[in-house]
Amino acid sequence: MSGKWMNQPQEAGGAMPKILIVDDSPAQRHNLRQMVEQAGHEALVAESGEQALELAALEHPAVILMDIVMPGMSGYQATRKLGRSDTTRHIPVIFVSSRDGEADREWGLRQGAREYVTKPVNPARLLNAISEAMAA
Repeated sequence: MSGKWMNQPQEAGGAMPKILIVDDSPAQRHNLRQMVEQAGHEALVAESGEQALELAALEHPAVILMDIVMPGMSGYQATRKLGRSDTTRHIPVIFVSSRDGEADREWGLRQGAREYVTKPVNPARLLNAISEAMAA
């Protein structure tokens, strides 16, 4: 067994922490999924804000990686809805977006996100943000 898999983070009960990836781009979902799975997490995937709300309520992921610009419900709208629900308000959201301005970052954090990571994603930065969100 490879060394990177031997120290997988685990939730109570021995399960791998679930990370919900929300992005309308198949390429971005694939890249993010690879990053979180290689770090020993279980990846859940949603293509829209609406799907994210459903999956978050059903699966109770440890962290949600949320794109901002998506058709239908934006990541901002989905994050606000997650924060208003008793079943999902405890789940930390990390925005993962190509919007890289300081105003975008500040607005994202004001919407309830724990962290803001820009695309193209630096894997070490993303995994650090996930670890910090799970530890908080």
